[in-house]
Amino acid sequence: MLKRFIRYYLPHKWLFILDMFVAFSASILSIFYPILTRQLLKTHIPNKDMQMILQIIAVMLAILIVKTVCTYIRMRWGHILGVRMEYDMREEIFTHIQKLSFNYFDNVKTGSIMARISNDLNRIAEVAHHAPEDLIISIFIIAGAFIAMFSFNTQLALISIVPLPLLLIWGLTVGRKMRKGFRQVRRKIADINTSVENSVQGIREVKSYTNEDLEIEKFEDVNTSFKSAKEKMYKLMAKFFSGMFFLSDFYYVFVIGGGTILIYHGRLDVVDLLAFTLYINYILQPIRRLVNFVEQLQRGAASFERFIEILDISPEIKDKPYAKDLKNVKGNINIENLDFKYKNTDEWVLKDIDLQIPAGQTVAIVGESGAGKSTLAALIPRFYEPTHGKIEIDGNDIMHVSQKSLRLNIGIVQQSVFLFDTTIRDNITYGDPKCSQAELMEAAKNANIYEFIQSLSNDFDTLTGERGAKLSGGQQQRISIARAFLKNPPILIFDEATSSLDTESEAKIQEAMAKLSQNRTTIIIAHRLSTVKNADVIYVLKNGRIMEKGNHEELLQRKNYYYELYTKNLF
Repeated sequence: MLKRFIRYYLPHKWLFILDMFVAFSASILSIFYPILTRQLLKTHIPNKDMQMILQIIAVMLAILIVKTVCTYIRMRWGHILGVRMEYDMREEIFTHIQKLSFNYFDNVKTGSIMARISNDLNRIAEVAHHAPEDLIISIFIIAGAFIAMFSFNTQLALISIVPLPLLLIWGLTVGRKMRKGFRQVRRKIADINTSVENSVQGIREVKSYTNEDLEIEKFEDVNTSFKSAKEKMYKLMAKFFSGMFFLSDFYYVFVIGGGTILIYHGRLDVVDLLAFTLYINYILQPIRRLVNFVEQLQRGAASFERFIEILDISPEIKDKPYAKDLKNVKGNINIENLDFKYKNTDEWVLKDIDLQIPAGQTVAIVGESGAGKSTLAALIPRFYEPTHGKIEIDGNDIMHVSQKSLRLNIGIVQQSVFLFDTTIRDNITYGDPKCSQAELMEAAKNANIYEFIQSLSNDFDTLTGERGAKLSGGQQQRISIARAFLKNPPILIFDEATSSLDTESEAKIQEAMAKLSQNRTTIIIAHRLSTVKNADVIYVLKNGRIMEKGNHEELLQRKNYYYELYTKNLF
C-alpha cells in the first residue's frame, strides 16, 4: 500500500523535495538554540565578553528569521502539495467510477461513494504533506538533540534515552487499535450521508405519506450507531493520548532527577543541566508531533484503504483488446439463444431469447412487470452482458465492438428520467454538447417542449432543480426526448417512456416519439396499448421467455397470452 501511495508524490517531486528541505532546515536550526544558550551562560557571560554575547544573539536572531521563512514555505507549499495530490486522486477515482459497470452501482450506496471522494481524500491530502514533515522534523530534532547532549555529558544523555522505549511501545500498541476505530467511524459517516440523501431526495414521498417520524426514527438509528462508534474511538484516543502525555512529562521529571543526582556528585554543572532541560523541551515537542503523526497516519491509512478499494474494482464490462468501433450503423439487430441472470443469483431473468429487428423497423416488447423487458433493453447497449448467446448489430457481435461506439449509436429514453441539477439548455445539449442554438431549438420543437420553454422567464436557461424537481413528469420526459433528438442515433430504445404520465402528456410524448422514430430502428417497451399497437412487430414476454410475436391484430386474433393481457388491461 505504501508503494501505491508514494506514486502520487512523483508528479510533484520537486515540490515535495522543497517541502522536505525546509522542514529539515528548520529542524536542524532549532538544535542550535540550546547550544548557543549554553555558550552564553557557561563561557561568554562569566567572561563578560560583550562582543561574543552580541554575536551569539545576532546568530540566534538570524536563525529565527531563516526558520520563519522556512515555516512560511512549508506551510504554504506543503499544503499546496497536499491539494495537488488530492486533485490527482479525486480525478483518478472519479474517472475510474465512470468506467465501472452497472452492477457496481446496483450494490453500492451513493453516500459511501461521496464520502470516499470528499471526506476520505481530504484526510489523505492532510496526511500527504503533514506526515512526512512531522516525521522528518521529529527525527532530526531528536537525533540532533541527542548528538549535542552526548557531547555535553554522556551519563545524563544515556539517562535521557531510558524513557524513549516506553513512549515507543505505548504509541505502537495502543495506536494500532485506533485504526479499527477510525475505519468504523468512516463507515458510519457514509451511512449517515446515505440516510440524509434518501430522505432529502424522497422528501415528497416522505411528506405525502406523513412519514416524517419514520424518517427521523431511521436517522436516529444510524446517528446512534455513529455516536457509539465515535465514543468508542474517543475512548481509545483518550487512553492513547493520556498515556503519551504522562510518559512525556515523566520523561522530563526523569531527566531532571538524574541530572540533579549527577550535580550532587559533582559530575555535572548547573549550566549543562539547563541545556539538557532545554533539549528535553525540544525532544518532547517532536514526540508530541509524532503522537499527532500516529493519529493522522491511522486516519489517513484507513481513508487510503477505502480509496484503493474502489480503484481495485475492475469494471465487469471491458472492451476486448481487439475491439473495433461500430461505424455506419444501419440498425439491424439480431439476438440469438440469449440467456441472462444477474451476478450471484440462480434465477434466470431471460431464457432462450431469439429476436430479429430489421433496420428502420419499430418493435414493441410487452409483458407483465418482472417479465424481463427492461433487462433485455439494457443488454443491447451492453450495460449488462448476456450469460449465454449473442447480440449483433449489423452483423457485428456487440461483445467485439467498443462500448463507446456502441452506445454512441443507441439513444435511450427511460421511464425514470434523470435531469441534472442545472439548466434546461444543459440537460438537452447533453445529447450533443457542441450543438448550435438552431439545433437546440429544433430538437426542443421536435420533442414538443419548445413552447413550454419559451413560456418560462429564462427559457432555455431555466434551472430544472435536483432531478428535475421543478418540472412535471411529462416535461422531464420531453426534455429527455429532445436530448435524444440531438444525439441523433440510428437505434432508439423507449423503456416505459409513457407509463406514468397523464393522457395529455402521453399524447405529446407519443407524437414526439413518432417523429424521433422515423427512419430509425426503434424498440418500445411499454405497458400501454396506445404506445405499442402501431409497432411493426410485438414480442410478448412471460417469465423471461418470448411467448409469441406478431402485430397487434394478429396477436388479438390468436387469443393467446397477448389477448389475455389485453382483455385484463394488464398493459
